[in-house]
Amino acid sequence: MLNLIKAAFFGLVEGITEWLPVSSTGHMILLNDFITLDVSKEFWEMFLVVIQFGAIMAVIIMYWNTIWPIKKKVTSGGRTIHVLERKTLSLWGKTIVACIPAAVIGLALDDWLNEHFYNWVVVSIMLILVGIAFIIIEKRNDKVNGGPENDSAPMQTIDDIDYLTAFKIGIFQLIAAVFPGTSRSGATIIGGLLVGVSRKAAAEFTFILAIPVMAGASILKLAKYFAGGLGFSGTEIMTLVVGMVVAFVVSIIVIRFLMNYIRKHDFKVFGWYRIILGVVVIFYFLFIN
Repeated sequence: MLNLIKAAFFGLVEGITEWLPVSSTGHMILLNDFITLDVSKEFWEMFLVVIQFGAIMAVIIMYWNTIWPIKKKVTSGGRTIHVLERKTLSLWGKTIVACIPAAVIGLALDDWLNEHFYNWVVVSIMLILVGIAFIIIEKRNDKVNGGPENDSAPMQTIDDIDYLTAFKIGIFQLIAAVFPGTSRSGATIIGGLLVGVSRKAAAEFTFILAIPVMAGASILKLAKYFAGGLGFSGTEIMTLVVGMVVAFVVSIIVIRFLMNYIRKHDFKVFGWYRIILGVVVIFYFLFIN
């Protein structure tokens, strides 16, 4: 029962931090130093990634009309037919292009990155550096494109994003794939702002981009877990399910909050949060732990 309560807490943190640009993986790694699941090292490494599947399902349900390419259309004769919407197919094409950099590096260096970069030192440094980047880029963005309520960025919607822009955003996602603590959503939002995408469109493209990225990462982790001859006990299955369900519910709430928040606010507050958290983490591990 205690493990399930802990799993629910991890799901809560995952659901909040996956979509806010504050680094979900970084928070999960740090949280594990305070609340440790009573599981094997192999299960924990798998749990850390697969719990994201709950967050993915939240995006799929909330943006179903945007991402599902088959639409109903009524003909002039009154007959209902199903057609493939070109706009949605184009969106998925751009999403795939944006995923290529992180997918290539993730497949090639997954185990090496886990061994060398998944620690509090890298997480704290990236929390601070990306926090500073958010503040600087948002100040520059205010001058160039206007504040949140008057965002005049060239690309106002996700339909305005072209393939080259999508690939550039994918390069920023690559940074997050390599360095835990960067924040996948934080990196792609920063990338979007830098290449002329509005705050709203950058956030929405980040949500959609998460679907293949996080689903792929989850499937890869599960495949490696089972390929190593490992399986799930009944308790481990419940631990994983509880974490994913809580992450799903919390993600729906947080995504709605973020989309309402950015109508009148920029991302500077998240930059300051990251800097403060990074400093606290360094102080804790150097002087208290």
